[in-house]
Amino acid sequence: MGFLNFGIGTLVRWLQRFIVMFTAITVHECAHGFVAYKLGDPTAKRAGRLTLNPLSHLDPLGALCMVLVGFGWAKPVPINPMYFRNRKRDTALVSLAGPAANVALAFLSTVIYVPLAVLYFKTGYNGLLRFLVGTLQSLVSLNIGFAVFNLIPFPPLDGSKILGIILPGDTYMQLLRYERFGFPILIILSLTGILGRLLNLLITPAYGLWYKFANLLLNGILALIGGI
Repeated sequence: MGFLNFGIGTLVRWLQRFIVMFTAITVHECAHGFVAYKLGDPTAKRAGRLTLNPLSHLDPLGALCMVLVGFGWAKPVPINPMYFRNRKRDTALVSLAGPAANVALAFLSTVIYVPLAVLYFKTGYNGLLRFLVGTLQSLVSLNIGFAVFNLIPFPPLDGSKILGIILPGDTYMQLLRYERFGFPILIILSLTGILGRLLNLLITPAYGLWYKFANLLLNGILALIGGI
């Protein structure tokens, strides 16, 4: 019986992990393509990437790395800066769209998570509520982490292209030349634990802001319940 419970618990945790991971990646990549399309670039639309179907954005190796080591990637959304009126500015806006979408998803998840958590603790054990609360909590955590990670100004992460808007043209182009070395370096840093320590330093303040927002929302809900 204990083995069965362990197996079910593990299966539920893996299911939550896949749901959260695919949701975060899909929203992130779709946002890149959508903003590029709005700025005049139809490349992502023609490639079928303006969709919330996670299979359209999935990179098998990147997904496996994210599950196993906490660092991964999706298939990059194709864009063609030649369509943009202002190439540096619009490329930066497209790059910013992904992390911004993750922050928005974390915000929305929090708005749903807090009242469900209150309901869960007031009604006692409920398997479905427990699953939903755990999934939403993980969704908040991963999306905040994903946004912060992608904002690091290191190629090929989004932050390097956002940084490009304030860099001189020659410096920006030189930065992009090293983009192909970025992923191998990030994988090495992840496997050695260096990337994890750096992310903890960056993500901790972001989590602090989220806790303040969640507490404000929680106090508002409790005050509303108390006033009814």
